[in-house]
Amino acid sequence: MTFQKIVTEGKQNHGASLNIKDKARALRKNMTSAEKILWSQLRRRKQNGMYFRRQHPYGIYILDFYCFEANLLVKIILHKRDNERTEYLVSSGLENNLEWVINTIMNTPRPAS
Repeated sequence: MTFQKIVTEGKQNHGASLNIKDKARALRKNMTSAEKILWSQLRRRKQNGMYFRRQHPYGIYILDFYCFEANLLVKIILHKRDNERTEYLVSSGLENNLEWVINTIMNTPRPAS
């Protein structure tokens, strides 16, 4: 078994390649202001005792914020190309604000240990 195989097959990385992991590391170093604000609210198990990772490698994707315990993903949509998707999500009843995100996380049931 090679070192690369050990690294890429870890459960916490969900099969992410080293390239994706490098990109995620770079994104963690250069977070947007919106990501910094949300991260300040999520880090250190501040919300419902849930552990979140930021810019988490997941297969061929990088998740903005991910909680293993609740299998919960939080995605921040900032790009102009995301406007159509954002409008759809908001019209479907999803809010686009920090308070709503935090309330949703606080009300997410944690799986029994």
